[in-house]
Amino acid sequence: MAGIFKAYDIRGIYGDTLTDELFYKIARAYARFAGVKRVVVARDIRPHSEPLFAAFARGLTDAGADVIDIGHASTPMSYFANGTLKADGSVMITASHNTKEWNGCKLCRANAVPISGATGIADIERMVMSDDLGKPAAVKGTITKVDILPQYAAHVREAAHLARPLHIACDFANGMGICEAASFKGSPLTYDGLYETFDGTFPNHAANPLETATLADLQALIRANPGKYAFGVAFDGDADRAGFVDELGEIIPMDFITALVAEDLLATNKGAVCFYDLRSSKVAAETISAAGGRPMISRVGHSFIKEQMRQNDAIFAGELSGHYYFKANFTAESSSMATFALANIVSRADKPLSELVAPLRRYFQSGEINSRVARNPAEVLAAIKAKYAGRGDLLELDGVTIDAWERDGWWFNVRASNTEPLIRLNLEAKDKAQMEAMRDEVLAFIRS
Repeated sequence: MAGIFKAYDIRGIYGDTLTDELFYKIARAYARFAGVKRVVVARDIRPHSEPLFAAFARGLTDAGADVIDIGHASTPMSYFANGTLKADGSVMITASHNTKEWNGCKLCRANAVPISGATGIADIERMVMSDDLGKPAAVKGTITKVDILPQYAAHVREAAHLARPLHIACDFANGMGICEAASFKGSPLTYDGLYETFDGTFPNHAANPLETATLADLQALIRANPGKYAFGVAFDGDADRAGFVDELGEIIPMDFITALVAEDLLATNKGAVCFYDLRSSKVAAETISAAGGRPMISRVGHSFIKEQMRQNDAIFAGELSGHYYFKANFTAESSSMATFALANIVSRADKPLSELVAPLRRYFQSGEINSRVARNPAEVLAAIKAKYAGRGDLLELDGVTIDAWERDGWWFNVRASNTEPLIRLNLEAKDKAQMEAMRDEVLAFIRS
């Protein structure tokens, strides 16, 4: 059981650290902690998602809660169902992009407000560990099946404002992105699909667009058919993240997608707030400003981003990990809405996506670099702050950010991993040589 209760979800290896009986207890604890009476429960296509659903539903109904079973669904669909059906909460049974032996769940309150380690997962863990589950309800809850996909697909299609039809390539990795693609049908956006058959063993490649190797088949399809596709999109296992490649098969950095999606939304929402996570290129904030929006910086992690969006009435947020959050989807992710936003931009342009992206490639980024440290990560962050705080503006929203952009043309963020003794560095500079010099300097200090 140890280690399955994470910062943002619950996740373990099925049959080992995660069992049906444990899932039953988690359901009971969740019901007691959150006080839910009507709960949307969805699941991905992994074979063990079925027995885990049965265990979770049994736990909820034994606690007296009614289950709204939306069946196999993407995580964005579960968030939509939560808000649309006016449920008290939702549970998505998935291990996201993890390999086939993993499973778990993402827990929410009403209106798709996530429960994180800081806002309830740790409490649920304590209840499960101590068997503090309360007594079963005198009257058991019920289970009702609801098909939410047609309503979700129609909802997502409202984001489509294409000036002309486009044809794209999609890699579904045999996962829940197949559900997201239902929204493309009946729209001016058509597609050819790779691995468009549900298979929770992920036989073709990992369902994780953050691993660039998983995009190879999508890139090959596009390059084998020059001129056929406007761009390509690859979904992760539960389809709350997406990676994009241009019409030439070149990978587009996810913070550039944040910039382009924001630009599309701001065309009809001038002055609105759009968030970008603090690892993103300065290009994101500059593009949001140029499009008439108010750029705001967010910390990393979906629960934090969604809270900041609600506090500031933001219409959109993008995260470097490929999560794209929309106010229109209950301040939650929708990979298909992001796809439509990008299609809107391309359809209005007189040039291909690669040429739209080219001007965004004006700065030089280190990428996220991990360092395993012997010292306490908090000590490393304190040392970074002491050494560099005088060289730029200090931000401690998430780790330590030193911003010397206006004066010296660079900035960096250093954060500690939530799960490992790792320090993560992201650095950007206006000049390549400067980026490399600062990267090497900061890394040497971290690793000293």
